[in-house]
Amino acid sequence: MKVEPLARSAPGVPTWRREVPQKNEPKVLTVGQLTRAIKDALEPMFFRVVVRGEVSGFRGPNVRGHLYFSLKDDVSSIDVKVWQTTAARMKFALKDGLSVVIEGSLDLYEPSGRYSIIVQRIDPTGVGAQALAFAQLKQKLMAEGLFGPNRKQPRRPLPVLPRRVGVVTSVSGAALRDFLKVLHRRHPRLPVLVADARVQGDEAAPEIARAIRRLGRQNVDVIVVTRGGGSAEDLWAFNEELVARAIFECPVPVVSAVGHEVDTTLADFVADFRAPTPSAAAEAVAPVLADLQLGLATARARLRKAVERKILEGAHQLKGLQADLGDPRRGLTQHRLHLTELAEEMRTALERTTRDRREDLRELNAKLQQLRPQAQLLATRKALHQLAARLQTAASTTFRREHVELNHLRERLHHASPRPAAHAARGALQTMKGRLPALMRGAIARQRVALFALKARLPVLMKASVARERASLQALKTRPAALMGSALARERAALHALEGPLEAMSPLKVLLRGYAIAQRVEDGRAVRSADEVKPGDGLRIKLQNGEVDATVTGSRQTTYTQPRDDQDDGQS
Repeated sequence: MKVEPLARSAPGVPTWRREVPQKNEPKVLTVGQLTRAIKDALEPMFFRVVVRGEVSGFRGPNVRGHLYFSLKDDVSSIDVKVWQTTAARMKFALKDGLSVVIEGSLDLYEPSGRYSIIVQRIDPTGVGAQALAFAQLKQKLMAEGLFGPNRKQPRRPLPVLPRRVGVVTSVSGAALRDFLKVLHRRHPRLPVLVADARVQGDEAAPEIARAIRRLGRQNVDVIVVTRGGGSAEDLWAFNEELVARAIFECPVPVVSAVGHEVDTTLADFVADFRAPTPSAAAEAVAPVLADLQLGLATARARLRKAVERKILEGAHQLKGLQADLGDPRRGLTQHRLHLTELAEEMRTALERTTRDRREDLRELNAKLQQLRPQAQLLATRKALHQLAARLQTAASTTFRREHVELNHLRERLHHASPRPAAHAARGALQTMKGRLPALMRGAIARQRVALFALKARLPVLMKASVARERASLQALKTRPAALMGSALARERAALHALEGPLEAMSPLKVLLRGYAIAQRVEDGRAVRSADEVKPGDGLRIKLQNGEVDATVTGSRQTTYTQPRDDQDDGQS
């Protein structure tokens, strides 16, 4: 059977006519034709519907920002679609179980044959959308630590004397005029940097956030976010998450002065200081210049008086210390003279010791030069030359003596002996000539053996001699340091011995034995006689553990006689 519209009695209300199929030609509808017919019939009829129900199956926005969920009651449920453009205008967040009232149109999706509602407006039931959005965002920011008991960073104090104030507001609003009027009345010299931003409407929140961040990068010490009073819708820009996070991330303290005293926004919770009105914000950030100048003048006068009093006290204390100390230059001069004498004696002793050590060193160097291998070799060569000369002299003498004897024998043979005797003498002479080279070679060999033995012993003798001389030289080097150490020790002992008498002469020792020192208050001089004071003079008596101020009422003189050395105790 085919169903088609005949006419419409009213917009959105079709009138239907049933076509009676012919017996000979039956009509069969496809699924698409039936679905399209239902779509054409239902969508115009339910072009605007308002439905109440409970949110179910909400999974958050998809990648395109669209929202999908089901709206149900105790009887049935229906699919709901919220396009991204509508979802961006929502002031609250959807969640399962939330009761809402939606306004939209019915839509049938042909491929699956399912119908749903396309939302044009959605509001929570029992509470306004703005109130619900405010409560949800407040709970979210409090959980993140932007304000409340779990606040991540404590509220920053406002500067006592800011150098420049930043203001985020509309330059055409009355809030800026009220703020500047009070600010310049209190502190006319305080500069103000204004960042213009819309404070009402859909684009107000991004502009306010950008203005706060822009002023945070400028050289300002405090930022005031303000606007005049208005309805909750007019102030809604200061309840946006963008503004709250910009205030929390601002590097300088932020003052929130939005609306009147009864108005409360999320900016008031996140800000470091909340002012009920723009005028109160100006009073909070700007001190009174006249009060600051008066306080500065008072502090300057008090500081000058305190410094003058401190200088006078220090001068008086310095005079007292000078009187107690006396003149230490005399003792220092004596010690300096004594140290000079000791230094002169030490210098003389060191020069004498150095001179002696130089003589010893010179002698040792002479001995060392004698024991050098080159000197030993020269001496040995000289001895060898002498031995060679002696050997040659001895050989020449022996040769001459043998030659004289030979001549003598030749003469005797010529005069007396027959020919056999001459032959015997000639044989003896030949024998003597044969022995003479052997005797000379033996003497030369003995001299060479003695020379080689002397050369072998020479390095050992040289090493032993050099070791002895080095030990002696090291001992000579260490003796001056030992003499210096002993001389310094004697001088230190003498200096400690001088400290005893100096300590005994100290006036502090006298005070420890029960005596006192009287000084005139007028000039700090010590009083040595009763004639130096008169009645009415002020005295400062210094004791062992403090000082006592007194006034002279009278004086009397007492003479103390010290016994002479030549008188005995009985006569005195």
